[in-house]
Amino acid sequence: MDLNTITDVRDARTREPWRPGDAWLGGGTYLFSEPQPRLRRLVDLSRMDWEPLTRHPYGSLEIAATCTIARLSRHGRRFLDAPAAPLVEQCCRAFLASFKIWNMATVGGNLCNGLPAGPMISLTAALDGSCLLMAQDGSTREVKVADFIRGAGVKDLAEGELLRSVTLPGRALECRTAFRQASLYGLGRSGALVIGTLDPVDGSMAVTVTAATTRPFRFWFPLPPTAGRLRAVIDAAVTGPEWFDDIHGLPEWRRHMGLRLAEEVRRELTRTPGEGAR
Repeated sequence: MDLNTITDVRDARTREPWRPGDAWLGGGTYLFSEPQPRLRRLVDLSRMDWEPLTRHPYGSLEIAATCTIARLSRHGRRFLDAPAAPLVEQCCRAFLASFKIWNMATVGGNLCNGLPAGPMISLTAALDGSCLLMAQDGSTREVKVADFIRGAGVKDLAEGELLRSVTLPGRALECRTAFRQASLYGLGRSGALVIGTLDPVDGSMAVTVTAATTRPFRFWFPLPPTAGRLRAVIDAAVTGPEWFDDIHGLPEWRRHMGLRLAEEVRRELTRTPGEGAR
């Protein structure tokens, strides 16, 4: 879609004061998908030359905000030697988008849109990711992905502040994972997406509920919970208005699916190979 209110496109490498009507331009798959009447100038990040994916000491993985979904998918399948690697591809596939979108859409854009069904939000929140945010004066701060998204389309991002990258800790990448997704349609937007992780070192479990809720909810247990305990914790934390409501699913259905998928994830992670579900 043509953005007929845009009067200028600036290279982000050129430092200029942030002004009303500015917006960061990454892949542009959202910006150019609908009218943006309040915008006047785009600040283009495409020439920042940030390394898309960086492995750090102790196994952590830093994903640049400008890393495309296609690049992340290739890395997860070919280069990320970790038990949680399959989760990367599962979340990439949750986009249900064409190859054109995959090659343009960015991880940072998906997070900054803050949409409940954003699968990069699901991936990075479930793996205890941290966002590195950069202000106009060059100062930085870190915030957990689960706290970065505050509601549907609402994020912890100040005016002119930039999401530089998101880092997944090495310990999270060593976890066993379980993935469940539900949609009202065979090729529809996620109505509920639940991810479980089991730490091989201390046996702790985390269950992250997204898509069904207005923001990601990550529940951590020092030991795998019982079915009743897991259900009670989710119901106590996610209040009525926080079950998302739109044409892709009513809150009652989303709550039902969120609880059901959470229990499926718990069962998968608490059984050993060859053991029946419990």
